[in-house]
Amino acid sequence: MAIDNQEFKNTLKLWASGVSVVTAQSKDGELGMTATSFTSVSMDPPQILVCLNETTETGDAILENKKFAVNILTSAQEQVSNQFAGGTSMDERFKNVAWHKGEVGVPVLDEALAIMECIVVNQFKAGTHWVVIGEIQQTRCNVGEPLLYFNSAYQKIAS
Repeated sequence: MAIDNQEFKNTLKLWASGVSVVTAQSKDGELGMTATSFTSVSMDPPQILVCLNETTETGDAILENKKFAVNILTSAQEQVSNQFAGGTSMDERFKNVAWHKGEVGVPVLDEALAIMECIVVNQFKAGTHWVVIGEIQQTRCNVGEPLLYFNSAYQKIAS
């Protein structure tokens, strides 16, 4: 028995997750989007996966160029999450956010809690999304607390 979309959303919002911005580079410029569908896959070799809606510009660039970065946001970066969540141009998403080109040639956010730069090693279609597996080429970690998302709202780790 299949469930409807609203029932599915109501169930998934009860899964607490970290918040990340997935970034890529296209011939036209820098691209990025907020994503909570991200997880580790393998320690050897070090791999992660992200799930990207098939209609996103960022996803298209990742599939074309085979490179991306996952920027794990800090608890102080709610505004960054909102900027990259859509509804604005790519230029607006990167405005007022410190970033630079990383080792694999994609934008990385300077103030992120952690950054993983990846080369795509596998991709497959699942429903309305692409599941993209990347092998980590470079990481960077900073000090701070993660930005969390639960029950349709941002959350912070309790002291």
